[in-house]
Amino acid sequence: MSDALLRDPYPVYAKARETPGLTFLPEMDAWLVARDADVREVLRSPEVFSSANALRGDFVPEPSVLAELAKGVGGAPVVVTSDGAAHQRYRIPLVRGLSPARVAAVVPFIRERAESLVDAFASPVELIGAYARRLPGEVIGRLLGLDPEHVPLAVEAGYRAEELFFLPVGEEGRIAAAREVVALQHLIDEYARSRREDPRDDLCTEMVRALAPGTGPLTREQRAELVSNLQNLLIAGHLTTTALICTVVLHLLRHREQWELLCARPELIPDAVEEAARHDAPVQAFRRVTTRPVTLAGTDLPEGATVLVAYGSANRDEARHDRPGDFDVTRRARRHLAFGHGVHSCPGAQLAREQVRITLEILTRRLPGLRLAADRPVVMAPTLIHRGPEELWLTW
Repeated sequence: MSDALLRDPYPVYAKARETPGLTFLPEMDAWLVARDADVREVLRSPEVFSSANALRGDFVPEPSVLAELAKGVGGAPVVVTSDGAAHQRYRIPLVRGLSPARVAAVVPFIRERAESLVDAFASPVELIGAYARRLPGEVIGRLLGLDPEHVPLAVEAGYRAEELFFLPVGEEGRIAAAREVVALQHLIDEYARSRREDPRDDLCTEMVRALAPGTGPLTREQRAELVSNLQNLLIAGHLTTTALICTVVLHLLRHREQWELLCARPELIPDAVEEAARHDAPVQAFRRVTTRPVTLAGTDLPEGATVLVAYGSANRDEARHDRPGDFDVTRRARRHLAFGHGVHSCPGAQLAREQVRITLEILTRRLPGLRLAADRPVVMAPTLIHRGPEELWLTW
């Protein structure tokens, strides 16, 4: 796997957009779909471009890692990797559980926790550990119905799940990660079985009712399906938002005039959230696999071909966006693909937007002198699945 590609894919994207047809990436074993129109065509055609391989990792777990994972409860399909009726079955309770009303109801909690976390800042502060990992984890934990003492374990296990398949941590690192993921699966299993006996007004209960209707004890198959989908929701619910919080702050502070404009004109904050998502999408790309022979962008693909659908590239397509390489908070960047498109668009997009919006409102109001720490270079993590810096040190 090319470390340079994972840390900065944009030069590869730009070349692919300029090259006729699709570009094959040997290191990803996939055809890169780089242009906005082509990405939209794939996302509009799930019957031709299946999501079955959407979460196929960049690293293959060793037998020792698989042995640890076998001690868990999951292993069932999830909303991100399903098509057709199965996808709808998994998605419907997520849409209900993340409805505008549910999101609006949790906004006071988001604001209270965000203010409290910023209260604890001391210059210099490492934003990821002090804030960007904590806030989204606490928010999705609250929506799921997790006890507060279980949230740190759940958040850390989410990052270990990413290490399992998408980060170069080596065999011993993957074994340790697998153990934490298995511990999370058993914790979620306890919650699912508890909600069967004692339903509550939370996302965990919503999923139990939808995926395992009835009143009897959950079967092994139902438990595996519930754990897999609740784990997927938990991870997706905080890792992507963490990444977006970090990249929006990073790009604002790298473009000082944009930060100062936002401090002076807070009404631009919603536009800044959209522009940050467009400019540096938190999920850069997902895989799809063809279900039959198809021609895309003039390239003939056989059945079973893997395509890498690059949202991050589409969002910088000159044919869709004016000055796509510029970061501009006055842009009305409403047609981007950072949260997907079509049947697989992100059901938690509004929840993510609210957390980033509130973050920017608080930081611009309370810390207008915020700057990147000059002695702490920013290095992007080597992954396309949740793009963001490895650390983000700030001072004021």
